[in-house]
Amino acid sequence: MIELRTPADIEQMRPAGRFVAEVLAETAAAARVGVNLLELDAVAHELIRRRGAESCYIDYHPSFGASPFGKVICTSVNDAVLHGLPHDYRLQDGDLLTLDFAASVDGWVADSAVSLAVGTPRAEDLRLIDTTRRALAAGIQAAKPGGRIGDISAAIAAVAHAEGYSINTQFGGHGVGRTMHGDPHISNDGRAGRGYPLRPGLVIAIEPWFLETTDEIYTDRDGWTLRSADGSRGAHSEHTIAITPDGPLILTAP
Repeated sequence: MIELRTPADIEQMRPAGRFVAEVLAETAAAARVGVNLLELDAVAHELIRRRGAESCYIDYHPSFGASPFGKVICTSVNDAVLHGLPHDYRLQDGDLLTLDFAASVDGWVADSAVSLAVGTPRAEDLRLIDTTRRALAAGIQAAKPGGRIGDISAAIAAVAHAEGYSINTQFGGHGVGRTMHGDPHISNDGRAGRGYPLRPGLVIAIEPWFLETTDEIYTDRDGWTLRSADGSRGAHSEHTIAITPDGPLILTAP
């Protein structure tokens, strides 16, 4: 079921958005060569504790997960692009890291993701990261009252295709509110003018993610981490936005 939020609801969602942005900023700043992924999870966990927020991940157990997630942030490295389960791995020079984080503050959820190069960046990684960021900006720009979900999907796809990236449509954006994942689904490829109407009060997460040389993925043995089928690297950018009469409002802006 798709729910539209009142202006008062959207105001109440702002603290969750700010908190999620702050956690991503702090964990990204901590992501240096030699830092363990479990240390990054501990940073996010402590920030949740201090804020009195609730993790959306630790008990999360959807049909595609082998077990409850058990951690509070997704850490996807190199050929991992989504749902990266933090484990005993120390970041190395040149790694491509994606941090994906969602939390509930006062009963409202926000969800966001960033990708970054650790240490010495590879040119190919910077291009991939930049493409996801520009695709996210294009998707947000298309999220206007009177449009349709397909407008967002088509705007994202246009940026990816212009750079020669193929697009996996198994996972994409989604509704956000009292829970992390809700309707509507927002594919990263689609046709403009199609799909659910974009109305003021719709709150969604838009999240372009692309792999360097494939659109095929598989699930790691940990039962969660999604990796590219050919070992190529992936990047992911995400914001939670609210559609207002004046256009899109980014709730998870830094």
